[in-house]
Amino acid sequence: MKSICVVLLSLAMLPLSAAELQMVDPEDVGVSSERLGKITEFVRRDIDAGKMAGVVTMVARHGKIVHLEAAGSYGLDNDKPMDTDALFRIYSMTKPITTVAAMMLYEEGRFQLGDAVSKYLPEFENQKIMRNGELVAPKSPMTIEQLMSHSAGLTYGFEGDHAVETAYQESGLSDSKDLDEYIDKLSALPLRFEPGTRYHYSVATDVLGALVERLSGMTLEEYFEKRIFTPLGMNDTFFSVPKDKMHRLASNHYWNVDENRMAVLPADYSRPPTGVTLFSGGGGLISTAMDYMIFCEMLRNGGSYNGTRILGPKTVQFMTLNHLTDEVRNEGVGEYPGSHLYAGQSFGLGFGVITNPGLTGVISSKGAYSWGGAANTKFWIDPEEDLVAILMTQFLGSPWSDETRFNMKIATYQALDELGAD
Repeated sequence: MKSICVVLLSLAMLPLSAAELQMVDPEDVGVSSERLGKITEFVRRDIDAGKMAGVVTMVARHGKIVHLEAAGSYGLDNDKPMDTDALFRIYSMTKPITTVAAMMLYEEGRFQLGDAVSKYLPEFENQKIMRNGELVAPKSPMTIEQLMSHSAGLTYGFEGDHAVETAYQESGLSDSKDLDEYIDKLSALPLRFEPGTRYHYSVATDVLGALVERLSGMTLEEYFEKRIFTPLGMNDTFFSVPKDKMHRLASNHYWNVDENRMAVLPADYSRPPTGVTLFSGGGGLISTAMDYMIFCEMLRNGGSYNGTRILGPKTVQFMTLNHLTDEVRNEGVGEYPGSHLYAGQSFGLGFGVITNPGLTGVISSKGAYSWGGAANTKFWIDPEEDLVAILMTQFLGSPWSDETRFNMKIATYQALDELGAD
């Protein structure tokens, strides 16, 4: 059996940047201490079974931490016991942060959601769509709101059975030196679908990051740091990890099909953790469970954390509504493995949103909003239960991705002794 180290964080150990977040007895906020142990149980089981190397799990209710544990090791190549302040590549959990950054500019009147993207990124003015094998003008331009809801007609290039997907794969987008070069390359590629006609998970949030750069006059890295991270006290979230913090970066893993086991991901297959100049708003950040909890607490609290307001509460409410019609949602969901929406879930602005818990296949609440990252990280915010939960690990392409995330939800919700946000 693989050895496991579980570290419980006491109140005295909380970092100063999380001064507003206090650890309390779970019973003080309607949560069972004993039943919270189910989280530890499923984590221990999965690590022993080779389904995870190391993990940090965190739960807060009513703005109070009731659970924070580190288990396992930093990686199969690093048997150092996992720490609660370990750094993780959060991949697509970057997307909500980028969307918040854009909505801050929206609140300043810098754009309207229905504006064409080309109004601010003119490279897209003449972008074509491939229709019946021919490149033609789209019926309507993609809008900023469509970028936020993944209905802009863009794609990721995950599938190789379509000419546009192949063009993405051959475009060298990820080799761009910065977002300007990225937009030059992307705007020369055809749209995959007519904007506004279907949900299709895509590079849209990277385009949104470029929009933030153009409108703010800062790089996305600078904007995040000055407008979000420093004000909130998120001192451990970066595109490039400082040298003195590199020892806290967990190893990344993948599923080795030939050997039928989890293995360490070669460095060439993972985003570089230092020296980054292409600031991917769709998947480039590295963070900790505590830092991401601060970001989530800002949202749970209606856009404010520890006396610092990032967004207005009505803006947060608007972002976490369903922004897809049934037709647009259903047209895209299930068409390819990257569709990323489950039954009973739709999409807001930067978040997946639960619209019908009874259809999701796992215990949940209507109006809960969330997203995950490619290496099996996950967060969700549940307004009905006034609850935030975070799971951090590093396993790309895990065969148990859904199982791991669902087990975290089951173990969290079954620990509630009292229902309701009050």
